[in-house]
Amino acid sequence: MDGKVLIFSAPSGSGKSTIIRHLLTQVQGLRFSISATSRAPRGEERDGVEYYFFSPEQFREKIAAGEFLEYEEVYPGRFYGTLRRPVDEMLAEGTNVVFDVDVVGGCNIKQAYGDRALSIFIQPPSVDELRKRLVARATDTPEAIDQRVAKAEQELAFAPRFDAVVVNDNLDEAQRETVALVRDFLGR
Repeated sequence: MDGKVLIFSAPSGSGKSTIIRHLLTQVQGLRFSISATSRAPRGEERDGVEYYFFSPEQFREKIAAGEFLEYEEVYPGRFYGTLRRPVDEMLAEGTNVVFDVDVVGGCNIKQAYGDRALSIFIQPPSVDELRKRLVARATDTPEAIDQRVAKAEQELAFAPRFDAVVVNDNLDEAQRETVALVRDFLGR
């Protein structure tokens, strides 16, 4: 039996990574999709483990050949994306594949896999609460927080395009809801 696709998208600071980490402890048989990038490896990063690493030229060639499910040029010459072949190989083996992607990438992956995919949008209770969470993280400058909040406002407009929206105003409840959605989907 072929595997299924689980897509998670959210504005930065919504708690998406925390919810996904919890999901991976509760549901067996899930594997993360490994993204591709045109940046150089950092520290101990290894090709095919943390990322698939390509030069900007190689990345552009793969784009032209239609090898990506989704990609984005985040900065000039700095690309990130999802290669189609490794995902299709995992799915053919019966593995359920988890994606942690931006909203546009999430919509593109959902379009590619249709009913084999469940797309979940993790939403903060409000933009004000999102700003508070980003400030509390203490990892960004006030300017960076302003940029993230502005981007979040744009991303929130994509929520209706997802199969499910989980509002993370209580982390335990959001985690339970996400696990229930995923188990229901995988059980179909």
